[in-house]
Amino acid sequence: MYSMPLYRPPSEARSLIIQVTEGCSHNKCRFCYMYKCKQFRLKSKEEIMEHVKELKSYYRDAERIFLADGNVLCLKTEKILELLDYIKKEFPNVKRISSYSGPLDLLRKTEEELTTIHEAGLELLYMGVESGSDNVLSLMEKGVNQTEMTLAGQKAIKAGFKLSCMIISGLGGKELMQEHAVESAKVISAINPHYFSLLRLVVEEESELADDIRQGKFHLLTPLEVLDENIIMLENMELEDCIFRANHVSNHVNQAGILNKDKEELVKRLKKLRESGNFIPLEYDTL
Repeated sequence: MYSMPLYRPPSEARSLIIQVTEGCSHNKCRFCYMYKCKQFRLKSKEEIMEHVKELKSYYRDAERIFLADGNVLCLKTEKILELLDYIKKEFPNVKRISSYSGPLDLLRKTEEELTTIHEAGLELLYMGVESGSDNVLSLMEKGVNQTEMTLAGQKAIKAGFKLSCMIISGLGGKELMQEHAVESAKVISAINPHYFSLLRLVVEEESELADDIRQGKFHLLTPLEVLDENIIMLENMELEDCIFRANHVSNHVNQAGILNKDKEELVKRLKKLRESGNFIPLEYDTL
């Protein structure tokens, strides 16, 4: 039914996943190994129809649908509109359709195209900002700089989408920790997304970044340094009614709240842990 591996955001755990593409059209990020084992391709109309037919036999009354794989917005606008119309006809009870979205795909679409796609039924986008630092974005081969990343997020919101943005704590390593924290806060603040998730860098053995670590070119943060970076990042954020989560399996400390309303309490808790002298982080590492 699916081309594996298959990924979706934690908040889409109960969603029906319709696989429209295979892999990621960018697929160059040095820290990411999600789709490196796949050759990117667009599924044909016939494949998608057969896929949906099979899914309907199990999930006819799906109310939430997530479009996979990495970046459905790389499709031509007319194909996306046709797809959304087809999905709504086949799943009449659907209340929300969402997908990942790379910044490059948002930048390539006009504001009019994005607005039309949103009005056709694509409600929520997940965009991996990863870092706001130009140096980190370049090092990780994200494909955009700080200005372009900010513009991509702002375009999505202006078009009417609900937007969820992710930052990866530790992505700058020891050398760029301060810059990564401050500049990431700057970009997230400028975008002001509806949802903001803070994850921690977990390095897969097969990724290009793992080679950098083994060669001594990149130095991972310690758990206490991750706390320090998180504190700096949160202290520098200025957001309005943004739902914040740091409760991914990768996080050393689970946090949740509304930014900026809960910023003071969130920072206070992290500082208390940092100064306690007996901080025992939740562990999830592969390298």
